[in-house]
Amino acid sequence: RTVNFKNTVVIMTSNIGSQYLMEGISADGSISENARELVMNELQMSFRPEFLNRLDETVMFKPLTMDEIIRIIDLILDRTRSKLAEQNITLEISDAAKKRIARDSYSPVYGARPVKRYVQKNVETQIARVIMRGEIAEGGVITIDSDDEKLTFRVKEMARV
Repeated sequence: RTVNFKNTVVIMTSNIGSQYLMEGISADGSISENARELVMNELQMSFRPEFLNRLDETVMFKPLTMDEIIRIIDLILDRTRSKLAEQNITLEISDAAKKRIARDSYSPVYGARPVKRYVQKNVETQIARVIMRGEIAEGGVITIDSDDEKLTFRVKEMARV
């Protein structure tokens, strides 16, 4: 089957040269010319000229800020909340817990990709264990907070009417 790509925009991402961007970015988010050159050199060493020549444009993005990572965490947790809402369970998470997740999972080099894996392993898996052990029933609330070292989970059963 033939596909028409005539009116299509294809966006590809890579972390190639991200270490140079980390070092070459100013407080206002602009990327230094030296950092751009270093990234482009690494890109040219990583991909064949025939491939790079087919790209219309190469765009360099500044690293995510902590506030942006927190917003990504909120989006990921919204999906978790929706799944729990189907079982009439509420999820509450403190700002301290979100900051802990961000600190423990975000990497300027790898971007936000590890954040989702961290939430799956350290939040969703723990919640699943609470549910499977029968520690929470319909109408219950799971509260996630953070102490100095780790995330903490507290379960509160709602009073039955």
